[in-house]
Amino acid sequence: MNKYRLLIRICLLAGLLLAVSGCTSSLESRTPKTDIGLGDFFKSENDLRIYSYGLYNFGGNGIYVADQGTDNQATTSPTEGKIIMSSPNPNSANLPGEWNWSSLKEINLLIQGCANEQIPMEARKHFEGVGRLLRAVFYYDKVKRYSDVPWIDKPLETNDEEFLMAKRSDREVVVDKVIEDLTFASQNMRVKVANKGELHQDVATAFLARIALHEGTFRRYHPELKLESTAGRFLQIARDAADKIMKSGRYNLYSTGIIDNDYHSLFVSKNLENNPEMIFARYYDAKMYPTGFWAFSFGSYESCPTKDMLQAYLMKDGAYYTSIPNYKTKLYVEEFEDRDPRLCQTYAYPGWELVNTSTYAAGKGVYVQQLAKNFSGYHLIKGFINKTDQESNDDQDVPLIRYAEILLIYAEAKAELGELTQEDLHKSLNLIRKRVGMPDFNLNPTKDQFMADKYPGVAPLLLEIRRERRVELAFEGFRHDDLYRWHAGKLLEKEPEGIYFPSLGKFDMTGDGIPDLCLIPSTQDIPKDADKEVNSLGRKLIYYKAGPITDSNATAYLTNGTSGTIITTQDMGTFVEPKFYYRPIPRHQTDLNKNLLPQPFGWE
Repeated sequence: MNKYRLLIRICLLAGLLLAVSGCTSSLESRTPKTDIGLGDFFKSENDLRIYSYGLYNFGGNGIYVADQGTDNQATTSPTEGKIIMSSPNPNSANLPGEWNWSSLKEINLLIQGCANEQIPMEARKHFEGVGRLLRAVFYYDKVKRYSDVPWIDKPLETNDEEFLMAKRSDREVVVDKVIEDLTFASQNMRVKVANKGELHQDVATAFLARIALHEGTFRRYHPELKLESTAGRFLQIARDAADKIMKSGRYNLYSTGIIDNDYHSLFVSKNLENNPEMIFARYYDAKMYPTGFWAFSFGSYESCPTKDMLQAYLMKDGAYYTSIPNYKTKLYVEEFEDRDPRLCQTYAYPGWELVNTSTYAAGKGVYVQQLAKNFSGYHLIKGFINKTDQESNDDQDVPLIRYAEILLIYAEAKAELGELTQEDLHKSLNLIRKRVGMPDFNLNPTKDQFMADKYPGVAPLLLEIRRERRVELAFEGFRHDDLYRWHAGKLLEKEPEGIYFPSLGKFDMTGDGIPDLCLIPSTQDIPKDADKEVNSLGRKLIYYKAGPITDSNATAYLTNGTSGTIITTQDMGTFVEPKFYYRPIPRHQTDLNKNLLPQPFGWE
């Protein structure tokens, strides 16, 4: 049995163990500790390993729709942010909550189990590091939602009133504990582990860099915390953690020299195990542990890329696309001409051929937009398996921490600290650009008004680093956190837009100069199939009735009714600052424990 299959078997066993191990659903739960004697279970290194597998919770191919509800990705689904922004009175009683602490008990049990002196010290330190890494990630997710949360570092018992009725600890205290946990993990976990997919030292260091960058920038740009003076310490931690990984020599950006495909291939690979860019990934096996992939990221199912995201990509020569006078009114085919190659490896482009039609009624062949209501007209191919055989769909590995992210963290942290040099750029952002054949990033970029309008008062250098991060990590689940930490929540108010049409009539969507699609007034009926116009390729045109979003007869919504960009949402609502950067503690929890009050930043 190979190592990968052994890992899967162990994971399944861990799941069975956890199913009977007992847990607490909240801080106020009174469920007694399991009777199977977990304190006695941890007698060997393998016991610690088996148990730890069941605590992994790092996601999978859902990352490709995790930007939903941001300026990257429009959606028809009721995301938490959309519900809050559009509700007349969002509060702790009517919003769904995530005040769940069950996994913390299991994590603390793992850490406690590492005290068994029967197990060799090196193994105990490694798995304590695993536990502390998991605890740090768990806790920082809570900090991002609520800011101040109770700190609990032991498994809760039924008589732990002090902890069960605990007050919320200050953000500074909890985050220092998070950094302490991650620092221990990054110093004591093993560099090499038994099985591919296990947590190891570089994963801990990467999380240290990721979380420290988030905390440092959040403190810098959020005056309501009154912690601006402490931001620099976390930015230094982020810089040093990223630098440690860069100097290790264990990672490189994946590149075969094929600039039009290497980036895309990272997200549709059946085997990332030997990919030099993977610090941490989720590995699947079609027969034993299938990914569960289906074409949810493509077609007319819930999510779609936006025009705003498309406009962020540079021209191929490094010029700002948004500096072109008519960039807002470029036709679909023109939008993809001479752009950063990552655009055509992320968005379905004119002339791209569709094979996997799982959620796309327009059918296979050369791609022509399906302008379903409430969708932008753009489609996502990053992470999309364009094959019909089930094994390919179920065998897709998912990158969770890439070396590219570490290079981006390094550059941003150094820029925020005011110490970024051209040499730093050459060993970070310029490596990322080189993979796709883009020109080097320079230390003194000119200001792009498109970016300056998004982030007022931010220096051009930081603006371009933010752009590079947005483009390189597009649709990998980072955008919500980035907008929040940069104090840019107001960008979520902008209604997501799609393809531009200057008028009604016929349009080429494949780049061959031959019309494929026809917009007609919403007052007209779409011709019967036999009466549809046939283009010079012998294909019938696809018809849509254009109108404003309020027009019930329309099948495609345009901002001006008969012209303009496709509009996906009538009103995104209002982002209230600073309140909406946080979430309320669910009312039923504060009813049980008044010590959890007051609610964060104006919530009721």
